[in-house]
Amino acid sequence: MKHNRFFTTVHKPLRVALLAALGGVSAASAIDWPQWGGNDPGRNMYSPDKGLPSSFEPGKMKKGTEEIDLNTTKNVKWVAKLGSQSYGNVTVAQGKVFVGTNNESPRDPRHTGDRSILMCFSEKSGELLWQLVVPKLKSGKVNDWENLGLLSSPTVEGDRVYVVTSRCEVLCLDINGQANGNDGPFTDEAAYFVKDTGKAPVPVGPKDADIIWAYDMMDQLGVFPHNASNCSVLLVNDLVFACTSNGQDWTHVNIPSPLSPSFIALDKKTGALRAEDSAEIGSRIFHGQWSSPSMGVVGGKKLVFFGGGDGFCYAFDSQPVKKDDTSVLPVVWKYDMNPPEYKTKNGKPIKYPLAEGPSEVNATPVFYKNRIYVATGQDPEHGEGVGHLVCIDAAKQGDVTSGATLWSYKGVHRSISTVSIDPETGLLFVGDFSGFVHCLDAESGKLYWTHDMKAHMWGSTLVADGKVYVGDEDGDLTILAASKEKKQISECNLGAPVYSTPVVANGVIYIASNAHLYAFHDSAKAGSDTRGKVDVELKKP
Repeated sequence: MKHNRFFTTVHKPLRVALLAALGGVSAASAIDWPQWGGNDPGRNMYSPDKGLPSSFEPGKMKKGTEEIDLNTTKNVKWVAKLGSQSYGNVTVAQGKVFVGTNNESPRDPRHTGDRSILMCFSEKSGELLWQLVVPKLKSGKVNDWENLGLLSSPTVEGDRVYVVTSRCEVLCLDINGQANGNDGPFTDEAAYFVKDTGKAPVPVGPKDADIIWAYDMMDQLGVFPHNASNCSVLLVNDLVFACTSNGQDWTHVNIPSPLSPSFIALDKKTGALRAEDSAEIGSRIFHGQWSSPSMGVVGGKKLVFFGGGDGFCYAFDSQPVKKDDTSVLPVVWKYDMNPPEYKTKNGKPIKYPLAEGPSEVNATPVFYKNRIYVATGQDPEHGEGVGHLVCIDAAKQGDVTSGATLWSYKGVHRSISTVSIDPETGLLFVGDFSGFVHCLDAESGKLYWTHDMKAHMWGSTLVADGKVYVGDEDGDLTILAASKEKKQISECNLGAPVYSTPVVANGVIYIASNAHLYAFHDSAKAGSDTRGKVDVELKKP
């Protein structure tokens, strides 16, 4: 591995016509990216957009500032300043761009210090429209690690934005923020923004978030998030599905809340708890839980898939049923992702988190053609180790560990990355934490090639327009050909680690480094080059 200089410890017809008229994109390629996985509830990291650029020049900072000089860029639409750590993946919907970060470059002087931030930008210009300020938990880094920022990729439906905060809450927000007034039933945003800080509330303004409802999983469910809460929620009909982030305490031995649920469903209009999982994962959690759910229709039923902190991949029925005095999500099937040789050696158990031992599922299970594709991995703090990429028959029932494996691949290392499958070629791409991109046949599991990024990979691959876009911890954004033959098309460096995943919306590629959010497009096809335009940086309200 090459030296990592950044290592830290620690997602319409009228609108289409308007975009085309403004020189944005053609009507055929105007597609939002409203949730982790775009428009696909199966969460396949693929975009059908065409005409995407094959190279970028992200530019240089103006001397003595963190402002990007756009005269030094190529194929850059706009750049916006973020904090100092940005893990939250971008979503784009209805002319707005959402991304999570921290508060190391405060946009609002009324809210300084360590906070988690959700920023909402104008899709057209990169102007900050509003932001959600999330204060840190009083319990400290055991539940809410310092300076991590907001990790969740928001999910947008209609005029509502759903997100999991670093306080282990599921929030429903107004897509327009406070600009169109403070909608209820939650109306005390001023107190929320300073909760546990000891500071007096300040009046909310048009650039503040508008919270519609909030569900506190620690308070309501007794869960104990390990270091961080992170889930990109899934909407199915009238329900919001979310991982609770329940995990171990600071001893890495004790699970404070083994009876608390790991996966829940909330009413999307009110935030009321509608169901919890019936898998009883709590007592078997290896470390923490950070997977996001996906959905697929199997045998006429909508199933919700979830990667557990016990190393199992689960399929739940999306319709709650009554069990005693509780509504639960029935387990349709479960699959043990850890093969026997990852569990024992010479007759003795291999202890977690040893490199040759078992792992949990942190990636999002991808549903594609009645199959589930997912890999195992661990908290990046645990370093590198063996992984397991599995293709599971999603139509089975019960404990399907021994009967649902369509293929498996043990050449992958520990991975927290979600796979991307190109439906045009049938190729699957996945990154691992050791820094390798793997290209396999999605149908058979045949390996075609691997590419060494020479730095750790936290985010996932994105496949679009015959290309694979991927970032790494050294700040490199690499573009590979989505083909059976390995070919690197281009590479550039964004000047800070890339922990997020590239996404595509309406002909524009969005990717966040730790410090900046870049909107890349083909300047020539967009009608004009952006050089000389003012970079969107810190503007005091």
